[in-house]
Amino acid sequence: MRFFDPHVHMTSRTTDDYDAMAKAGIRAIVEPAFWLGQPRTALGTFLDYFSSLLGWERFRASQFGIEHFCAIGLNSKEANNEGLAREVLEILPRFALKQGVVAIGEIGYDEITKAEEHAYEVQLEFARQHNMPVMVHSPHRDKKRGIVRSLEVAKNIGLSMDMLVIDHNNEETVQDVLDAGAWAAFTIYPHTKMGSERMCAILERYGPKGLIVDSSADWGVSDPLSVPKTAKMMLERGIDPKAVELVTWQNALDAYGQSGQIDEAKLLTTPVIDQTQLFADNSVLRGQPARVDDSVPN
Repeated sequence: MRFFDPHVHMTSRTTDDYDAMAKAGIRAIVEPAFWLGQPRTALGTFLDYFSSLLGWERFRASQFGIEHFCAIGLNSKEANNEGLAREVLEILPRFALKQGVVAIGEIGYDEITKAEEHAYEVQLEFARQHNMPVMVHSPHRDKKRGIVRSLEVAKNIGLSMDMLVIDHNNEETVQDVLDAGAWAAFTIYPHTKMGSERMCAILERYGPKGLIVDSSADWGVSDPLSVPKTAKMMLERGIDPKAVELVTWQNALDAYGQSGQIDEAKLLTTPVIDQTQLFADNSVLRGQPARVDDSVPN
């Protein structure tokens, strides 16, 4: 099976993770802009970070046969630094309309403050004007209220609900998201948020329409192989393989493919890898033999 992990923070991961993901069948990913674990304090740090999502990370992924897409946005946690947030919102258009950007995100709420809502509204309006999907971060505390508010604000802005992906859902929130007509994404973590067994139960209860599975693997305890591992458990539980394919591949393609940035036919081909390539004079290799495919492998 091929898999699409539409929410994974590869800036925090190693090349070993890329290698393992490729071997597990992950063919494409979306890396959304997010909080780095401590607050950024200057606009230049955002400039460099957004540039790395568009450049170095895309290159790193390609060296293992993975198509790397990204989402650009001011995350909810850092929206509370209102002075810096204003500066970041001003420069977002420089990055958000570039090749390979499939959404505005991840944006939304953390503590559900007025500052977070202002940044959310500004970015929703930008997405609406440019017909871009939006990846929404839902708060870790008071999640249901945050998700309901996220849906209300997006609707008030006039964003089409089929362009809205609400992530970090759980059993308490999924019906609200589906009833609104948005995509319901689920972060599969080893010990917290949503586990694979719970995800299987949700799929069995609600069916695959509108559901998306992702890993959200980052700098914390997380697993970049959550999507293929969850798919394996789903199949072992006797869930229809077509349903499994929808929630671990096709639904994400349909949601983020609305950006016009994803060539689905290309994703169905076997990638040709040339690890002798460089990016800004840098290689992902450290003395290891380079893999060079003369043609598409059999």
